Amino acid sequence: RYGRLHVSGRRLVDSHGKTVQLKGVSTHGLSWYPQYVNKKAFQTLRDQWGAEVIRLAMYTAEYNGYCTGTKQNQKELKALIDKAVRCCNELGLYVIIDWHIVSDSDPHTYQKEAKAFFQSMAKKYAGYKNVIYEICNEPNGGVTWSQICSYARPVIRAIRRQDAQAVIIVGTPTWCQDVDTAAAAPLKGKNLMYAFHYYASTHTDDLRKKLQTALDKGLAVFVTEYGICEASGNGIIKKNEANRWMNLLDQNKISCVAWNLSNKDEASALLKSTCAKKFGWKRSDLSESGKWVYDMMRKK
Repeated sequence: RYGRLHVSGRRLVDSHGKTVQLKGVSTHGLSWYPQYVNKKAFQTLRDQWGAEVIRLAMYTAEYNGYCTGTKQNQKELKALIDKAVRCCNELGLYVIIDWHIVSDSDPHTYQKEAKAFFQSMAKKYAGYKNVIYEICNEPNGGVTWSQICSYARPVIRAIRRQDAQAVIIVGTPTWCQDVDTAAAAPLKGKNLMYAFHYYASTHTDDLRKKLQTALDKGLAVFVTEYGICEASGNGIIKKNEANRWMNLLDQNKISCVAWNLSNKDEASALLKSTCAKKFGWKRSDLSESGKWVYDMMRKK
């Protein structure tokens, strides 16, 4: 729909330079819920929900993580990503390949593996116009912006050796909350964006101020993960706070991806835990979070 995306100032823009605001859905960890990576599921999200982007959350360390599992497990995860990318390409959807660090809080832990992974991904998909690379989900545990930058530079170079144009999203400190810190000293390079994450029941005015500070400094922000529950991914849902967040994103044309496409028995899962369908979900199959995301995206 928008052609090859690029970054202009703090905006994500289409092939004609017009501002684009993508809205979509993230998978849960691919090792946990591979069944939702199928063309009919993505088509349901596109046609019924209005999704324009799918995020593929590939964990690096947790359960069958890419960097902790076997070589066969790595092969299977790459095959799953390839299946997803090809489905998205056929459906006209954008797709984010997410290096999903969590317990390995410092992205340097698997920097060597990240460089090799993203170089191979960029080589394979250099001819695609719909692939976006998210190179470090949620740095945490006191990892500084300077440390993230020293990780990101060689990984970005590895991608750029294969693809000079793809949009690359860089994680920010404190679980992708400190975008104001990144805005004070952004990385040099083109088509770079910075990840920001929030969970509406936990994160309110203080975090919105951080985002506004970053925007005022001209930082290109992409909300690669959000939920309307607590930061744990579970707990209380606050729709009033969720609406405040989405109003702010809409006002600033910030793209956003909801966590997560699964039937896990927790508040952030978009499907009811009793729903066994792999695609073709009706609104009645959705959780409270799922119904909110579904209704919000259909408005667009």
